[in-house]
Amino acid sequence: MIPVTTFKGKTVALFGLGGSGLATAMALAAGGADVVAWDDNPASVENAATAGIKTGDLRTLEWTKVDALVLSPGVPLTHPKPHWSADLARAAGAEIVGDIELFARERRAHAPDCPFIAITGTNGKSTTTALIAHILKSSGRDTQLGGNIGTAVLTLDPPKAGRFFVVECSSYQIDLAPTLDPSAGILLNLTPDHLDRHGSMQHYAEVKERLVAGSRTAVVGVDDSHCAMIADRIERTGTKVVRISRRNVLADGIYADGARLIAAQGGATREIADLSAIQTLRGSHNAQNAAAAIAACLAVGVSEDEIRAGLSTFPGLKHRMQPVGRKGDVLFVNDSKATNADAAAPALSSFERIYWIAGGVPKEGGITTLGGFFPRIAKAYLIGEAAPAFAATLGDRVPFEIAGTLERAVADAAADAGQDAGGPVAVLLSPACASFDQYKNFEVRGDAFVKHVAALPGVSMLVEV
Repeated sequence: MIPVTTFKGKTVALFGLGGSGLATAMALAAGGADVVAWDDNPASVENAATAGIKTGDLRTLEWTKVDALVLSPGVPLTHPKPHWSADLARAAGAEIVGDIELFARERRAHAPDCPFIAITGTNGKSTTTALIAHILKSSGRDTQLGGNIGTAVLTLDPPKAGRFFVVECSSYQIDLAPTLDPSAGILLNLTPDHLDRHGSMQHYAEVKERLVAGSRTAVVGVDDSHCAMIADRIERTGTKVVRISRRNVLADGIYADGARLIAAQGGATREIADLSAIQTLRGSHNAQNAAAAIAACLAVGVSEDEIRAGLSTFPGLKHRMQPVGRKGDVLFVNDSKATNADAAAPALSSFERIYWIAGGVPKEGGITTLGGFFPRIAKAYLIGEAAPAFAATLGDRVPFEIAGTLERAVADAAADAGQDAGGPVAVLLSPACASFDQYKNFEVRGDAFVKHVAALPGVSMLVEV
């Protein structure tokens, strides 16, 4: 735990007692703050009280004595309308912050020079975050990994000299972190997302910009117009900017040339890494993730040799284009995290010949946007509620079968792929659907896929089962 000593002796209201909210309340109390916590869910309030946290309905607080409101990131700050607790805090002149802001203040107070890498973007941030942490850990550095990736930041070990922090930040968390100041900040990309919570694409982009604007070194993907303008804007203010691209040649920065990553400075270029043999970093989207990781690691003092060694041993993230097994020329890939068509596109673009397992609870639009990838699909195996609609979309363009269940889809896809004499092929679970018709969540679905692959005769597993 990181005790929040910067609020010692202050009165803090806290709303939102989910996993990160409860951890934040405990960290504030451990640091000496007078915390009053609340949640709309009575069970969460009871759980906090059992853990020794003072609880009380924030509507009854004497807000003139409250120094700060700490909001959980899932609670609306501005859109579609501010939460009632935010209205009360603003009316009383109390600042409104979140757990990432508390971490940033603790770092400045106790170990301002300890390296801190913060990562955001619409897509790819979890893979980039995990890759950076892996490079640091594999080079022997004391590394703490947390934030939006699933570990509440205040449950990490406290900042100290030589300890590296790698923190994934959602737009909600950045919105609650007004003084965020990473050693290296990464903004990967921006596409419309969470606009119900930010009101407009402009405001969403402004929130994301704060992370890199406060960074000592800003690493910015410049393949979309919003990020390109952000890079130019913050560079004019004096921030050091390293541009990255997976699509375009750069005069300065790091860009992808196929699977090769090229470092450019003043027009001079050299290869800094080659991803062609790294199964967990296939595809142009992962070239962007790797370029960002390289730039950030260089910014905090990691050598190029250490970076290349870390890249080569990256195990990937579970359920995100994760190679899980192999049998001859057949690679089995778990991309269960792909719960809509846009999320399935990177995997479909990363393999030349695919036996595709898709289906579940369909999202609006189904798989109509994936037509450009259909020539890569040798056959599709359709499961769950979406199967009839997906079959209609595939029509006579892609051979398919209605497998119904994931177990049958794996068995049939493995059998067909094993008869393919055309060279390397992938049996790919990339459902383009939610899982809720057959599985509790995408993680459970992905784990089931791994179990079914492991049950096939002759498969060498690449992950533990």
